Amino acid sequence: MPEAPLFPALATDRLVLQPLEIGDAEAIQRLFPQWEVVRYLIEQVPWPYPSDGARSYLEQVAIPAMRQGKQWHWSIRTRLEPGDLIGLVSLMDDDAWNNRGFWLDPAHHGQGYMTEASEAATAYWFEVLGKPLLRAPKAAVNVPSRRISERGGMRLVGTEERGYVSGRLPTEIWEITREEWLARRGR
Repeated sequence: MPEAPLFPALATDRLVLQPLEIGDAEAIQRLFPQWEVVRYLIEQVPWPYPSDGARSYLEQVAIPAMRQGKQWHWSIRTRLEPGDLIGLVSLMDDDAWNNRGFWLDPAHHGQGYMTEASEAATAYWFEVLGKPLLRAPKAAVNVPSRRISERGGMRLVGTEERGYVSGRLPTEIWEITREEWLARRGR
């Protein structure tokens, strides 16, 4: 019998975000190891991606952090095809400089799915968890990710250099406060 989720699923107009579980390993392993997905992720992501990378990540990193209440990871699925994982969105409370991350299968880029998923996760961060600040660093050349931050009301607060799967790159640090988020939502 599968364990009950540690936190709720989230829903948007077009998406269902399900808490990650070990059963997601196969779909992640199939979709994740694409250069377009990994190139702007942190350098700790192994590349080339190992054949057991998804299962190891779920068993050794994501699920333990979820159980400890330090991270919240959701699979992204469309309402039209809820059985098909198309990406992940994550919240992390164990790194003061990186609270939200995500990736999406390139076959689903350009449809606004990540904006929807990010908005739902950010709402959870501020409105359910009550966190005071959300920060999201990104490679400066990752324009689509920057646009998601801009659309979400975040502002650029700093730059530095960080390591990514594709190498050392200039990095932008984006953030939004709980007060700013609630004001945008009319609360």
